[in-house]
Amino acid sequence: MYKAIGYAAQSHQTPLEPFHFERRELLPDDVQIDILFCGVCHSDIHQARNEWGSSTFPIVPGHEIVGKVTQVGSAVQGFAIGDSVGVGCMVDACRQCPDCQDHLEQYCNHAVFTYNSPDKHTGNSTYGGYSNSIVVDQHFVLKISNTLDLAATAPLLCAGITTYSPLMHWKIAAGDKVGVVGLGGLGHMAVKFAHALGAHVVLFTTSPDKIDDAKRLGANEVVISKHPEEMNAHLASFDFILNTVAAPHNLDAYTALLKRDGTLCLVGVPDQPHPSPAIGQLIFKRRSIAGSLIGGIKETQEMLDFCAEHQITSDIEIIPIQQINAAYERVLKSDVKYRFVIDMASLAVEA
Repeated sequence: MYKAIGYAAQSHQTPLEPFHFERRELLPDDVQIDILFCGVCHSDIHQARNEWGSSTFPIVPGHEIVGKVTQVGSAVQGFAIGDSVGVGCMVDACRQCPDCQDHLEQYCNHAVFTYNSPDKHTGNSTYGGYSNSIVVDQHFVLKISNTLDLAATAPLLCAGITTYSPLMHWKIAAGDKVGVVGLGGLGHMAVKFAHALGAHVVLFTTSPDKIDDAKRLGANEVVISKHPEEMNAHLASFDFILNTVAAPHNLDAYTALLKRDGTLCLVGVPDQPHPSPAIGQLIFKRRSIAGSLIGGIKETQEMLDFCAEHQITSDIEIIPIQQINAAYERVLKSDVKYRFVIDMASLAVEA
């Protein structure tokens, strides 16, 4: 074991504070990474405050990790000291089940998440990226192009793949009409990806002050979702709508906008269920409501390569780790454009 430092919540009622802990020593397939930047995901807040009821404390959040390789195990191939790399939401899986065989490790019943999961090697809980260093099996480490800004790349490891994967699964292509609900950390990436794929992109928001930003990011149209006349103008016209909102709300207004065989895909995870949908809206147009969870490691690497090709990164605000608790409150107020990223160099003062 070796010593590391990060920020942790000791209980669901306490703020994140400096936390000294140990990482496992390098195994043959392991890569050790000095963490340079870590994005702040809404799910970090859910977990730190135990809003999903599954948190184990102390908890070190963070699964949008970018850094440099500092050591490699004896069996590691394809990574070398000094490489720019990323780690997303998973650090292991069973690798044998049908999900793993299909490169969809995120659906594996034995997936080991980057934090708040049992580490199969030590039995301890995994600790995430709000820290100065991490050790990860090479199969769950991702290569990052040196053409991308590293800080702005960090959110791609969750917000990016969470929105890219459903667009790929539902085969979004040039000419499709795609809706994006919400312009936050997830939504702004969905707009960028759908635009890059050549879709006609419509952003749904309750905030008129987001219209200009949505168009800057690639939206062709912006609909204020609390204005019925604007919503009704798009009835039965969408091939696909990606709903990124992580709060419970009525889905019927969006299913009514789908064409026959259209899909409303949910990627935001609220702490309470959405109201039950109107079944008739689904049955009479063969519409679907679906969900999607991040993406597998292979697809995440494809997403990072796509971003390098199209020079897509997140819009970010960089903060020192000492501002993380204030950042959580700002996320809850949607007071960030559009993702906080922690500069881990700020941890040096806590060492």
